[in-house]
Amino acid sequence: MAPKPDSHTLASAASDPSSTSSMDPLFLLLNFLPYSVLRPPRLRLKLPTFTLPSPMTVFSLVLLTYFMVVSGIVYDVIVEPPGIGSTQDPYTGSVKPLVFMPGRVNGQYIIEGLSSGFMFVVGGIGIILMDLALDKNRAKSVKVSYATAGISSVVIAYVMSMLFIRIKIPGYLH
Repeated sequence: MAPKPDSHTLASAASDPSSTSSMDPLFLLLNFLPYSVLRPPRLRLKLPTFTLPSPMTVFSLVLLTYFMVVSGIVYDVIVEPPGIGSTQDPYTGSVKPLVFMPGRVNGQYIIEGLSSGFMFVVGGIGIILMDLALDKNRAKSVKVSYATAGISSVVIAYVMSMLFIRIKIPGYLH
């Protein structure tokens, strides 16, 4: 029975680039010939340094992305609905603008999505203001102002969103 080759010598032979037993002679020639005549340049390149954006910049980008997502920008790009609708008054015959697409829960005009998204953002900012009102290092008047603005923003956003739903779906929650 022939002796087994040592696994350590096999691993070192496979990882050693000067080992000629496993390499193609053409590859060795192409690897050796250009560097016997040419010298690679010494490059003194600096790695680019990236500075982190400020927290307010990150917050603004996140808030803008949130606004675009809840406004239905993806729907608007794919379906391409009109910016605003219109309806004809049956008595006078005049054309009146229509902001909310009535009766269709899964459809919207562009202005409808933007106004609903704005109300969601107002509610989110209200929650952030209420969180800022809990900071112990602020003056009491500032905390009261933040709390008042936050609560009123959340209430306004909720009331307006419910109004939007009632306009869009008549008889909702009655």
